[in-house]
Amino acid sequence: MSDRPLEGFGTVVVGGSRGIGAAVSALLAGCGAGVVVNGRDAAAVDATVSSITSAGGAALSHAGSAAEESVAQDLIALCEKEFGAVDALVNCAGAPEPPGSSILNVTTDEFRRLIDVHLITTFATCRAVAPKMVARGRGAIVNTSSFAFLGDYGGTGYPAGKGGVNGLTMAIAAELAEYGVRANVVCPGAKTRLSTGPEFEEQIASLRQRGLLDEVSAQGALDAAPPEYVAPMYGYLVSDLARSITGQIFIAAGGFVGRFDRPSPSLIGYRDHHDSPPWSLDEIAAMLA
Repeated sequence: MSDRPLEGFGTVVVGGSRGIGAAVSALLAGCGAGVVVNGRDAAAVDATVSSITSAGGAALSHAGSAAEESVAQDLIALCEKEFGAVDALVNCAGAPEPPGSSILNVTTDEFRRLIDVHLITTFATCRAVAPKMVARGRGAIVNTSSFAFLGDYGGTGYPAGKGGVNGLTMAIAAELAEYGVRANVVCPGAKTRLSTGPEFEEQIASLRQRGLLDEVSAQGALDAAPPEYVAPMYGYLVSDLARSITGQIFIAAGGFVGRFDRPSPSLIGYRDHHDSPPWSLDEIAAMLA
């Protein structure tokens, strides 16, 4: 296989200026793609683009909040103009839950900010790129979620936003499969600015003490590999190597690669409503005991 499997691809990486997003941007460019790098901090975006172009890659800056419809549309338009088309959209934007945040104390503004950063950003960019990909009959969308959607890491807005990303991506995958457009999720584990420092260490210790995290998960969070170990999963899902992969939630954490099974219902009880009354509370309790 070519060492530049993404030669000629036009790609957009939202949240691509730091951490996992920066590693993904660099890997895509190293594989031959042209990359539009987005982030809220213009200086960080420019620094990442400069690093890519200095290494011989093709990259452009476009700073701003991609949760805003105009920014999302501008990102897609810039990629089309400079690289011919948008072959792949990668969403890596993220923001941490406030320290100690829970349903007991999170404010409405804090919750909305976290939903905006994670879910609304993903929606806005997917909404902007989907018609373009459908018209071409091809395209790959890779969105970023988190183990936190399970609730194990506490908080409210962060897990709710990431859970929303999962559902949105599954819906996009189902809706666009007939048009040759793929959509998948990566739940990454990597050491970034969001997962280092005293506050993060205190948070992990607190979750461990409260029984929300087991010892293995806690140690894994404190000793995560750098983002470069996560980026290849994104590169694979963007590439034609994954042409048959859609509607899946993957895990990439250091040397660990995994996949969440698609949830499916298990039968607890059944009665035909045509000739049976509704279940009584006692009957339900007996079944679930």
